Amino acid sequence: MTTGLPTDSGDFRLPLDVKPTHYDVTIKTDLENSLFEGVVKIDLDVKKKTSTIVFNSADLKLNDASLYSDELKIMQVDHSPSLDDKAERCVLSFSTPVPAGSKATLSIGFSGELTGAMMGYYKSSFRARRDQEFEPTAARRAFPCWDEPLLKATFAVTMISRADTVNLSNMSITSEEIYKPKTTKVEDPSLEALFSSLMTQESPEAQWKISKFQTTPPMSTYLVAYANGRFAYLESSYTSPLSGKTRPLRIYSTPDVIHQAQYALDIKAKVLPIYEQIFDIEYPLPKLDTLVAHDFDAGAMENWGLITGRTSAFLLDPKKADVAAKKRVTVFQSHEIAHMWFGDITTMEWWDYLYLNEGHVYPEWKVDSSFISEHLNDALDLDAKLSSHPIEVHCPDANQINQIFDSLSYAKAGSVLRMLSNFVGQERFLNGVSIYLKKHLYGNTVTKDLWQGISESTGVDVPGIMDNWISKIGFPVLTVIESENGIHVRQDRFLESGPAEEKDNETIWTVPLALLTATNDKVNIDKSVVLDTREKTLAIDTSKPFKLNAGTYGVYRVLYSDERFAAIAKEAAKGDAVFSLNDRIGLVHDVMALSKAGFCKVSSALTIVDILHDEKEFLVWDSIARNITTLAVVNDLNDFRRALFAPIVKRLGYEYSPSESVDISQLRTRAVGQAAVAGDSAVVKELQTRFAEYMKTQDDSRIPGDLFRTTILTAVKHGGREEYEFAKALYENPTTPPSKSISAVMAMCASQDEACIKDTYTYILSKARTQDIIYFINGFQTNFCTRRSCAQFFQGNYVELAKRFEGNFSFKDIVSSSFDNLTKEEDYQRIVDFFKDKDTSRYNLALSQTLESLRASRAWIKRSTTDIAKWLSEWKKGSLRSSPPRSSLPQYLEKDA
Repeated sequence: MTTGLPTDSGDFRLPLDVKPTHYDVTIKTDLENSLFEGVVKIDLDVKKKTSTIVFNSADLKLNDASLYSDELKIMQVDHSPSLDDKAERCVLSFSTPVPAGSKATLSIGFSGELTGAMMGYYKSSFRARRDQEFEPTAARRAFPCWDEPLLKATFAVTMISRADTVNLSNMSITSEEIYKPKTTKVEDPSLEALFSSLMTQESPEAQWKISKFQTTPPMSTYLVAYANGRFAYLESSYTSPLSGKTRPLRIYSTPDVIHQAQYALDIKAKVLPIYEQIFDIEYPLPKLDTLVAHDFDAGAMENWGLITGRTSAFLLDPKKADVAAKKRVTVFQSHEIAHMWFGDITTMEWWDYLYLNEGHVYPEWKVDSSFISEHLNDALDLDAKLSSHPIEVHCPDANQINQIFDSLSYAKAGSVLRMLSNFVGQERFLNGVSIYLKKHLYGNTVTKDLWQGISESTGVDVPGIMDNWISKIGFPVLTVIESENGIHVRQDRFLESGPAEEKDNETIWTVPLALLTATNDKVNIDKSVVLDTREKTLAIDTSKPFKLNAGTYGVYRVLYSDERFAAIAKEAAKGDAVFSLNDRIGLVHDVMALSKAGFCKVSSALTIVDILHDEKEFLVWDSIARNITTLAVVNDLNDFRRALFAPIVKRLGYEYSPSESVDISQLRTRAVGQAAVAGDSAVVKELQTRFAEYMKTQDDSRIPGDLFRTTILTAVKHGGREEYEFAKALYENPTTPPSKSISAVMAMCASQDEACIKDTYTYILSKARTQDIIYFINGFQTNFCTRRSCAQFFQGNYVELAKRFEGNFSFKDIVSSSFDNLTKEEDYQRIVDFFKDKDTSRYNLALSQTLESLRASRAWIKRSTTDIAKWLSEWKKGSLRSSPPRSSLPQYLEKDA
């Protein structure tokens, strides 16, 4: 093979002289030697007369490539394929051009190493197994192909492996046989060399088998999946509500943890018929498997017919599963299943349109209200930067695609579609999605296709409303000025650094205002009113409660006067009569974000929190806890945090009951966690006592599953070497459920012991799984003692870390997480200086966003430190409280407790 630059590496899109229509992929997996080899035969439609064939290939050794032309009836061979390493493309040259309008077949032998790179066809080292991760552009690392979503084709996969292993792919197996040189027929001459290399013996572990799979429907290369290993499985089924067909469902993992997969399998069986009914399209494949990988870069991947994902996405302790773990598995499984329609049946034309695939246009299994904190607020935080990007991002470079798998591809896209659904009505919205899917079955889509479907269903000019939301950067803050006759509303771009300059404030969004007004105990929400100009005056009675963005469906912030914020909070504190749960969650997030950006004082935001101290709902407390955590870098808020959460712990205690509501369970978990972080002596002592008993007896029955993370974090933080080593042993035990394993990592990083901290940094490089490094980094960044040393660890080991994460999604997260919580000017300058001579093309977006966040943090810390200190002083005197100090909980909590 020769290497060179046959084409312009800046042009990362493949030429369309030929288009693939079908792939025959034969792959041999050699677990013992960590090698794979195969042959791919690709049927081509020749669109233009050409003597060159260009396709994608990376990290593969290619053999001679042969091209057979149906029209010319000749076979041509290129003995020296030319590879462009940067563009990850191979160019084949042939002496005789193939004519336009004809068909041809390309055959290429290939081989590669099974590495731990977590992309392409790679090894997951926990007991011998091999998995794949092809999204977004890693199929080219597993077999030569046209690795762009536009270029759909059908795939027929044949796997050759040891006889005592299991082969999996997108479709069901049609035949499986033990390879016997004398009786096994090899009808394709191009495969003879592959089969002749197989050495056979009588023992099963030395024998080879051949597994042939059904041909797939047309699909993109990134959805192709195959895996080989010694897997066990659990099995279920579901019956289609549309056709009455029963389809088998399985979940695979290694035998020692397969019992932890039952919950994910149950969720799959429940979700499939729901999606069929919503989309009015039957799941088209004969089966749906899930494979749990011990090493996986992303959380999970929607390979058609064979979902794959990391252990934390699909496994949980069946005896002591906590609510958070159940929610996580439910969300991952249902999210990937939704992709079986929205992303797999219909695929984006290019990765510019990623948000069509990741936009959560299916009903959530979690409460709609949790979306606000977990997705909407996350997206708004990221999009409040000058270094943000639109939902639609031009991706000329396939290597840049990894960077757009961020909160704007997922959370903002989902939030924008959620806002549209609320504006036009969910039923009509989902009907529009169904129209869109049916029109583009097995096809590729662009933005206007989805808008047309929803417009057809609703009669609304959807493109007119949505275009700026998805094609422009940022989102607005609506400033509300009150008068005797009503309110004046103005929209400007919101930035975390403060008011936007004119050059950054040119976009006018079409904003659904969702105006809530209350009169005579009657609440009215007007969803029809929109702000599609810079400013507008609305006639309402401002002497009565009112609020914009009712239900917090809008992708924007709302700025009121301090007096109106307080009035809304006081009315919200009364319960759901006027302002809903969603309104209260949104209120907390809005006032906190606005105060940190300088639109109002942080002390005003703390006053809002104090007004809500008798709040009933966990999700409001959750939003309060999230925001107080971000404020802790400025002042010691532990007294305030203890005053908020310790009374809840005192009333609810530490024991969970199957009969109590999920809300109470989650509130207890959050309250204990916050009180422990704030150093409440009673809570810390209780958790230490329970953990000490666990260490002594190996019986964790006194530690509820929901409190395990807080308990082990607290024990290690306030303990010593013994607690630290116990946590490390727990992480190293391969049968530890994922939730506990991650908790153990976080606990190791919570240690205050310098020797333990030093040992953990060494451990990351020598023993930690690559996929788990992000948990170590996040753990160190939540430990005030290690934030700076964590950044230094990243800088000191940059070359090794960059190599371990080469080509992976998550390296950008490693970069940003390593520096997120540094707030000093000298820290900022060191970071800038460190990256001056680095190639940042893999993570330049994340780095720019991190640096901008650090600048904004320094600004609001400087602006707010005195303000917060003054407020805390007044609060401690009792002069700011809207009620006496809390010694008990509201009556509803007493009953549930």
